[in-house]
This record gives sequence, C-alpha cells and structure tokens, in this order.
Amino acid sequence: MINAREIIDIYISFFEKRGHKRIGNSPLIPENDPTTLFTSSGMQPLVPYLLGEPHPLGKRLVNVQNCFRAVDIEEVGDGRHETFFRMLGNWSLGDYFKQEEIPWFWELLTKEFRLPREKLYITVFKGYADIGPDDSSALIWEEVLKKEGIDSKKRIFFADVDKNWWSKSGEPKNMPIGEIGGPDTEIYYRFDDNLVNHEKECKDNPVDCVCGKFMEIGNAVFMQYRKRDEKTFEELPQKNVDYGGGIERLLAAVENNPDVFQTTLFSSIIQSIELTTGKDYSDHKKEMQIICDHLVASVFIAAENIKPSKNEQGYILRRLLRRSFDNFESLGGKDLLPVIEKIVEQYKDTDPVLEEKFEEIKLTILEEQQTYKKTVDEAIKVLSKKADDSTAVVKEISAGDAFKIYSSHGLSPTQIRSLGYVFDQQEFAKKMEEHQKLSREGSKRLFKGGLADESEKTITGHTATHLLHQALKDVLGEKVNQAGSNITNERIRFDFTYPEKLTDQQISDVEELVNDKIKDNLKVTCEIMPYERAKKIGATALFQKKYEKDIKVYFIGNYSTEICGGPHVDFTGRLKSFKIIKQENIGRNLRRIYAKVSD
Repeated sequence: MINAREIIDIYISFFEKRGHKRIGNSPLIPENDPTTLFTSSGMQPLVPYLLGEPHPLGKRLVNVQNCFRAVDIEEVGDGRHETFFRMLGNWSLGDYFKQEEIPWFWELLTKEFRLPREKLYITVFKGYADIGPDDSSALIWEEVLKKEGIDSKKRIFFADVDKNWWSKSGEPKNMPIGEIGGPDTEIYYRFDDNLVNHEKECKDNPVDCVCGKFMEIGNAVFMQYRKRDEKTFEELPQKNVDYGGGIERLLAAVENNPDVFQTTLFSSIIQSIELTTGKDYSDHKKEMQIICDHLVASVFIAAENIKPSKNEQGYILRRLLRRSFDNFESLGGKDLLPVIEKIVEQYKDTDPVLEEKFEEIKLTILEEQQTYKKTVDEAIKVLSKKADDSTAVVKEISAGDAFKIYSSHGLSPTQIRSLGYVFDQQEFAKKMEEHQKLSREGSKRLFKGGLADESEKTITGHTATHLLHQALKDVLGEKVNQAGSNITNERIRFDFTYPEKLTDQQISDVEELVNDKIKDNLKVTCEIMPYERAKKIGATALFQKKYEKDIKVYFIGNYSTEICGGPHVDFTGRLKSFKIIKQENIGRNLRRIYAKVSD
C-alpha cells in the first residue's frame, strides 16, 4: 500500500521525468501578500509568473505545498474536510495545455497511484455567460477513456460554474477586474456503496450526488481568462495549467477509505487522542477529527513563529487551539502533550522544521491552554453575574451577554452551554452573522490592493522594505534580519530581529537613510543567478527561508542587494518619501515597524 511519503515521491518524479523543475514549499504565512492571511493553494505564490513574469526555473514547475484554509474551520468533522493539508501541484506557464495535461492526469492516477479505472469519474466546465462549455477538454477525455474501453457517457459530466471554475475569488461574479481564472476539470473517486451512508434516491454521478460516495481527488485548472470588466472576460496571451491534488484525499482513495482521519496519515494521531481521553473514535468522530485537524494546523502555524493573539494569524491560531481544547476537555482529556508529540512524529520526515522547533511549538500550545483556563474562570465569574437567577440549576442569560462573553473572553457557544447557561441561540446566530459581516467588510478595507494585484502603492511599499531592511542594518548592526512583512495600500508592516526598543534617534536615523536613497533616485535592477553566487556577493535573504537553486536578486543601486521574488519600481524616486509610524514588540527578540510611503 502506498503511503503519504510515497505519494509525494511518485508525484514529483512523474513530472520531473516530463521536464518539470521542483520548486520549494512556500511559507504558510504569505510573503508580501496582504490579500490573505495564509497560503491556501500551491498557485498562490506563483501569481506573478502566471501573469507572464519569467520564472527562474522555467515554464514547467512541480511541488508539494503546505496549505491552510480558515474558511473550512466549521466544516471539519465530516470525515473529509481539513483546515491544514498538503497540495501536490504542477504548472505550465504558457507551455503545454489541455492536450498534454489531461492524459498525464489519467496516467498519474491509474498507473502511478494504481487507482481502479472503474472508480474514477470526471467533470468538466458547463459554461458561463460569454464563456462557452469546455468541449475541448471533454473531447480529450473521451479519447482517453476510449483507449481504456470505457463508456465516456457514464463517466464524463458537465458541471456549473460553482463547481468547475477556479479563481482566487471563486465564481466569476466575485472576481475583481483584472483577476485571472479559468475552467477546470476534476476527477472524483467513487467509494464502495457499503462504505458510506448514501441515500437511496441519490444520483449516481459526482455532480448531483450528495451522499458522500464521491470524493474529488484532483483538479486541473486551465487558467486562460482575465476579467476585463464587470461582465466580460478576455483570453490571456499566456495560457497556463495549474493542477492541484490534496495528499490527504489521494491517500483516502488509495486506501479506499472515505474517512481521511482513518487513513495511515492520521490514524496514529487519532489513536493518541483515544489513549489520552479513554474514549473510542467510533463514538466521538466529530470531536476527535476537530482535535486532530486543529492541532495539526496549530503545530504548523506555531512553527511559523505565530503566537495566539486577537489579530490576524494569531487570532486564527487562538481559535483553532481553543476549539481543540474545548473538544479535548469534553472527552475528558487532560494531557495534550502526547498528541502534540505524535503529530510532530508523523510529519517530521516531510517537515523536519517541526522537530527543530518542537520545544517552541509545545510551549506556544501549552501556554495558550493555561491562558484559556484562566479566561474560562474569568468568564464564569462574569456569567454568574449576568444570570437572571443564580440559584437556578440551569441559568439563563441574554443572547447579547452570551455574545459579549464570546467576543471578549473567547468562549464558544458550546463552551457557554457546557457550563450550564442557556440563551436564545437564534438571536445569538443573528449577532454572530452581523459580527462576521462587519469583519468581512473590515478585512476588505484592510487587505484591499496588495501585491497579488500588483497595485502601484504596494509595489512602492515592497521596494521601501528593501531600503528599510538595509537602513536598519546600517543603524542597528548586522544582527538585524527580516522576519516577515505585510504590505497594503495604506501602510508597510516590517518584522525584524532585534532585542531592544528603538530610540527616537535611531528611528530618525533610519528614516533619514531611506529618504536619502529615495532622493538619490537609485536604479532598481534584477538578475537571476544561482543561490550560492547570491550568497557569495552578500545578498540579503529573508530570515530562515529556504531558497531554490536559481533565484532572483534585486539590486537598488549599490546600496541594497536582496533575494526577492519582486515586483519592484524601476527607480527609488517613485517612492517620494518614507515615514515610520510606530514600532511594537511582537515577541522574544522580535520587533515590528509600521511605516508608509507618500502618494
């Protein structure tokens, strides 16, 4: 039986034999992309290259990418959703297209992963507005199946735009002008009827089936369109292929098990939860799936130096941990450490950083567990004062008070109810919906623009971080290293290693240096070179990042030399002026600067 490690090796080898170059696993926390908090797909770091910028390694790429999708937090518990997963990806950047990708797709699944042909079903794009159905993909699939002696009418199905269209923003109607996207073709694996609780009337195809016997195991996006205006699309001059397939779901198909948490990847983690709680998985599937998934995701996020907090990635980490704590405690669990240890043991071969940072990861999770216990105790005191009748066995509070406890103390509705307090759940749901609506609107304001759309302000901000990085080294010393950045239309956020608060004079000196280089109107140039040569010439690199063999190095006059993916302005004079707004302490030996460039 093929395991997860072998799936990765087989996949990478398959595409390397077909001229693809392996690229690295990009950080789970995106670099310089404020439009999203996490890397959620393999293509996300490749947007500039999909738009036409040459990639240092060529036009055929392959990798395995760690991904996290916060939108799936509430979906975990159905046996097949995870927030953290690893995605296999291969890309053609204006090279091959449907005629090559589709037969490879079939060969990969049937010959390399040895999936039974009779269990594979295909969907293609039905069409939308002025974009017609993807008949060309359907014809290629018909030829592939014909060679296998398979009746294509029983295996190929056309699906609507909500299923077989891909863009970063989802359906075409949600795409902003200028965003790229395209139709995709998907392969579904059909599990044996006796493995799922399917409905008698359920239709026997992946488009209409809702019983769970079909699971999507891979899709190839044909990224060939750009949104021209609110209603129409134009063809891209460079047509791309973007294949994505989750390892976890592929493994479920290989092992013919519709519950991904019972595959060999997760089963040992689930067993550790059973041992520490004394409960059986068969009786507590949802709770244990939440614990397993959320702790796996938390381990990987904590390995990126993220700490639980009230904002951005830290808020998501806190939410994951507290949901896992609630479910763990509901099963009578006391000691999380054996579960954390099992997760690291399970992933260390493919992600050795987890073993390297084990003590820091452990401390982050266990400290938050203690913090949460104190928070619960404080919330109980507040709840006791809110209850209408403190002597009642079941105490009643208003939905508004329940929501305040949730928003200020972090107690979930389930946790509040488990303490014996009742409230109007429909009213609570309304307040939650209003809160989420405001959060979404706030996020749109916070993350509008960004490097993903290559807007003028974010490109100038990106160039400013190079000047800032070098200026900090000049003023504070070479011990300064970048630890991350986030750039929006409104501001620059730059994280760096330094043990002390900067003095007013140091801030003034840094600002002056950056503004001097802006006034000098230095030329910005780029050169692709081997990583070893970049190190030899003293190029600055992002703190703790792993790089490809061939990388891009940006030169800002003779002042700054830094490894970076770009994009940048051509002359520093376009920045006009630079101002530091404030500084913050964000952890041990880590500081954060907020700054802005003028219009």
